[in-house]
Amino acid sequence: EEVLTHYHTLQHRRESLPYEIDGAVVKVNAFDAQTALGVKTRSPRWAVAFKFEPLQATTKIMTIEIGVGRTGTLTPVAVMEPVNVGGVRVSRATLHNQDEIDRKDIRERDTVVIQRAGDVIPEVVEVLKDLRPADSVPYSIPDHCPVCESEAVRLPGQAAKRCVNVSCPARLKETVRHFASRNAMDIEGLGTKLVEQLVDRGLVSNPADLYVLDQNALAGLERMAEKSAANILDALERSKEVPADRFLFSLGIPLVGEHVAKLLLTAYGSIEELAKHDADELQKIHGIGPEVAQSVVAFFREQHNQKMVQRLLDAGVHPIPLEPAEAPSDSPFAGKTLVFTGALVMPRAEAKRLVEHGGGKVS
Repeated sequence: EEVLTHYHTLQHRRESLPYEIDGAVVKVNAFDAQTALGVKTRSPRWAVAFKFEPLQATTKIMTIEIGVGRTGTLTPVAVMEPVNVGGVRVSRATLHNQDEIDRKDIRERDTVVIQRAGDVIPEVVEVLKDLRPADSVPYSIPDHCPVCESEAVRLPGQAAKRCVNVSCPARLKETVRHFASRNAMDIEGLGTKLVEQLVDRGLVSNPADLYVLDQNALAGLERMAEKSAANILDALERSKEVPADRFLFSLGIPLVGEHVAKLLLTAYGSIEELAKHDADELQKIHGIGPEVAQSVVAFFREQHNQKMVQRLLDAGVHPIPLEPAEAPSDSPFAGKTLVFTGALVMPRAEAKRLVEHGGGKVS
């Protein structure tokens, strides 16, 4: 009763305090009781945050804009008449995806109640439909990316639409960084800072551009001299000989991780052969479901992606076809499925290769 009384007193005083608060922490202060209650993995059982109900305000959605994230996800954002919510001026709120828009029936020019979820993130709570304009129409996220005009695809079972063009300017830096990463093309020295410079200066507009860089272009970048530029060019040259599954993984196709890439390339041998098949045929591969199959088909159907893959091959990138490995008959891994957990004495990728070479699977 004392805790509740204090909590409600704080809530009434909240607006008059000279600083922001979003609740109280209630704590058992007897040490013996704390010891008896113990702790969970991330927090003590003898202390808990007692949050206030979020403060709300009413405003009007002027328009709905589409943002494109680093993985190509199209995210609708409500642009609203600015309003003060708990001491913070709010003018934008994410609407998440089409399902959320449909569930709340959110439209442009609607009057809405908003709050800051957790007293931080602005969100639309409800629409005041009696104030809706008579000529209002439901809102649909477009079928094309607003940045590059490529097709936007909603995969079966997923809430978000995605731009499938890996060269889309909105996704480019993350696409190039992933392409160069250790488990993909493994281009040593091509880190985040260098990728940002290459993209910002217009030297790289998709991963294929990496293979036409020259020493002069690289040496002109910050913290790059002739020697370091030469090292990058050497790393690019070494990366051209790559297992086909790592090449497929490097392309950044949604839902296609290292394991799925290996399943696909073991079945079809080459990128060119894989690209010929439709979703129904891909699903015949054990371990490939409808979402992955549709994602792969959508990727290779996009013309920007087709051109990028062809440019990579023309630049001398040689994906080495996979051949099913003959497992040693005396291997302790043969026929077993292994799960790695905790710290290992070697990189996980190396441990995985050892198991698979011995006829095992890694889950």
